[in-house]
Amino acid sequence: MNTLSFRTISANKATVNKQWVVVDATEQRLGRIGSKVAKLLRGKYKPNFTPHVDCGDNVIIINADKVVLTGNKWDGRIYKRYTGYPGGQKTYTPADLQSKGEDRLFRKVVKGMLPKNKLGAKLLGNLYVYAGSEHKHQGQQPKFVDVNLLK
Repeated sequence: MNTLSFRTISANKATVNKQWVVVDATEQRLGRIGSKVAKLLRGKYKPNFTPHVDCGDNVIIINADKVVLTGNKWDGRIYKRYTGYPGGQKTYTPADLQSKGEDRLFRKVVKGMLPKNKLGAKLLGNLYVYAGSEHKHQGQQPKFVDVNLLK
């Protein structure tokens, strides 16, 4: 019998090829760019994607303050959290998160799109968000990625 043998290659910490990428959030929709950044962090655009391994890239988001939410979502959307004490339900809006820190809104959105386990927490550590166009990761020589070309 003359057949080809196919092997499924599973990535591990030694064989993973992690890169640094820059994503510009200017005039981008928050949810759309968030889902594409989550896929980049997870490594789903790579051919050797392995679900249980951190094989994604390190993502730098610049111009995070210029992200767009359509409609009146800046003040109309409500996020809730509960402290655990009676009367401890806290509500906040995306505008509140944006005012507290440049990265808080992006971290909340992307965290919801990552796995809810130790791997998801580790992947979220590979996300770097900056309000302006400058970042401090020039030494890693990141390459620019146009998220409009990603699916």
